[in-house]
Amino acid sequence: MNSNLDQYYERVKELRALLNKANYSYYVLDAPEIDDAIYDQLYRELIEIENIHPSLITDDSPSQRLGGIPSKGFKNVTHNIPLLSLDNAFNLNELEAWYARVRKLINSENKSIKEVNNPELICELKIDGNAVAIRYENGILTKAATRGDGKTGEDITNNIRTISTIPLRLLLKNPPTWMEIRGEAFMPNNIFKKLNLERKNTDQPLFANPRNSCAGTLRQLDPKIVASRKLDFFAYSLYLPEDWEPTDSNFKKPNSQSKSLEFLKNIGFKVNITYETKKNLNEANSYYKYWGIEKDSLAYATDGIVVKIDNFEIQNLLGATNKAPRWAIAVKYPAEEKPTKLKKLIFQVGRSGAVTPVAEFDSIELAGTSVNRATLHNAKRLASLDLHYEDTIIVRKAGEIIPEVIRVIKEFRTVDSQLVEFPQNCPSCDSKLIQEENEAITKCINFECPAKLKGRLRHWVSKGSMNIDGLGEKIINQLVNEGYVKSIADLYKLEIDSLLELERFGEKSANNLLIEINESKNKNWHKQLYGLGIPHIGEANAKSLSKNFHSIEELNAIAKDAPENISNIYGFGNEMKDAIIKWFDDSKNQTLIRELKEVGFSLKESLDLNDNLNQSNIFDGKIFVLTGTLDSLTRDKAKEFIEIAGGKVSSSISKKTDFLVSGEKAGSKLKKAQELGVKIINENELKLLLSEKTKFKNE
Repeated sequence: MNSNLDQYYERVKELRALLNKANYSYYVLDAPEIDDAIYDQLYRELIEIENIHPSLITDDSPSQRLGGIPSKGFKNVTHNIPLLSLDNAFNLNELEAWYARVRKLINSENKSIKEVNNPELICELKIDGNAVAIRYENGILTKAATRGDGKTGEDITNNIRTISTIPLRLLLKNPPTWMEIRGEAFMPNNIFKKLNLERKNTDQPLFANPRNSCAGTLRQLDPKIVASRKLDFFAYSLYLPEDWEPTDSNFKKPNSQSKSLEFLKNIGFKVNITYETKKNLNEANSYYKYWGIEKDSLAYATDGIVVKIDNFEIQNLLGATNKAPRWAIAVKYPAEEKPTKLKKLIFQVGRSGAVTPVAEFDSIELAGTSVNRATLHNAKRLASLDLHYEDTIIVRKAGEIIPEVIRVIKEFRTVDSQLVEFPQNCPSCDSKLIQEENEAITKCINFECPAKLKGRLRHWVSKGSMNIDGLGEKIINQLVNEGYVKSIADLYKLEIDSLLELERFGEKSANNLLIEINESKNKNWHKQLYGLGIPHIGEANAKSLSKNFHSIEELNAIAKDAPENISNIYGFGNEMKDAIIKWFDDSKNQTLIRELKEVGFSLKESLDLNDNLNQSNIFDGKIFVLTGTLDSLTRDKAKEFIEIAGGKVSSSISKKTDFLVSGEKAGSKLKKAQELGVKIINENELKLLLSEKTKFKNE
């Protein structure tokens, strides 16, 4: 190593250790040790050194979390240790039968173990995700693979690196030459809901459940997309060399599953803390019943429990079949299914023209919510159900977010019932529907279709876009049906006389709506961009685009002449880039841009914000929470100012919060902020901070 590298080597080593320890404390222990601002500063220093001296980059560097460039495909990986599945039990009687078999095997095969009549058990929740095998060599993550067929899986190392709860380097002073970790990658429920909302807003097919979305994410070729979806991971088993013993006095080689979970947590992994050791089967039954009631309160999906023999020596004695270990069994919760009567089937047309069959049925209670509608996704799914009008259908929502029709009870079908067929023509405009090759979606391609126009208008006035209060679905339907609005730009040409002809409009409400519509012209650039409804571009992606391209003209030119600059943005892949190119290539969208400019839209960075504020990032790294009613600023506007100044707005108070902006009728957040010692400011003080930039930066 030359003298130039010598001065950086020790510092890089120190930075890696500090950042990896901070990640462990934050993501695994949920007990942050350093402020975000300090973490960011250390991370930037590491990146700067690694950019200057790439030879110092190592596999365990936090900079390698993104996993590099997109893969061209997944290679097959042979599992050194087979990744077996679990046998299933579907009720407590089957669990009891398994336990009886286990005890019989122990006592018949026992050669060295003292006779055990009631081997101790450990119960864990069965996480509804995707099994992953991770290999470490000398403490460094080197390979990760899917289950596949148990013998051969797919190499997803780059994608696994993006999951913050998986350490890149183990917290062991003398790691073994190799170690294999097994666990479950999963998508938390709140992330799943957010992802599906974004897909709905960009007219993409919805994921059926968190497990499905996790599987799709792990098979993304671009690790940046995987990172943006914030997957999580619970480790549940490990394999070590037989001759390895830890030299660190804080560690002991585990001899049971319960001690194994403790070991995993201590070396850097997140484990599911709901596990419990049980002395007998009755206690295991109680665990099963308890979580059968409480599972819906969890932040992730679970479809059962796993019961294991805790002692490793007994596990080894019992061994495994070709498919599953004899010492463990998954006890599934029954899927919550209920019958109901199909009332009608409607075919919804989205703003992109995608036609979706939706079943409407008599209301039923599923997983704590009232359900009376369920999507059937597409024409293929509808055909497979063989659905007839007035059929009795079975609907389920087993730990999933979206209700689904799973089957029809044909025995209850009347003789003269008619088959529900997918329409050949658009139910809104009667245009011929098409199904593009290799796509499951059936589409209406008529740009002027009233249903598509209504969808575009609903998106334009939504909270994430123009947020036009008072312009709901019923009014949009009237405006389109009466012919007053034939494009988004027509909203800004409305006159009071037209509104007064609509239902429930008086002069005051009509004037208020026109004011709201007119004021929406001043919305920030990223909200205007999101409102345009470019496929695959949700709110977060629109913000990223707006920070990189400051006007519609600039984005248009980039899409035409240098589209690679789009896919270079963090979180963007070829699918998004291609969608943007295609959108700008459409002459009707160019007409929309021209019409919006004619009615007063800038379609560029907002001019009403101080230019110095845009450039200063005075709130860089600061976290704000808003509560109560502000006098002159709306919540959205206050959030907009804070974010443009580099800050973040959170919905909940914690020790990490820097400022609580408190207005009238502030609620529990104010009390919690006082208890935590968070700095509390009012609206005027927020404005003062925004204007006194130098003072703020020196505080």
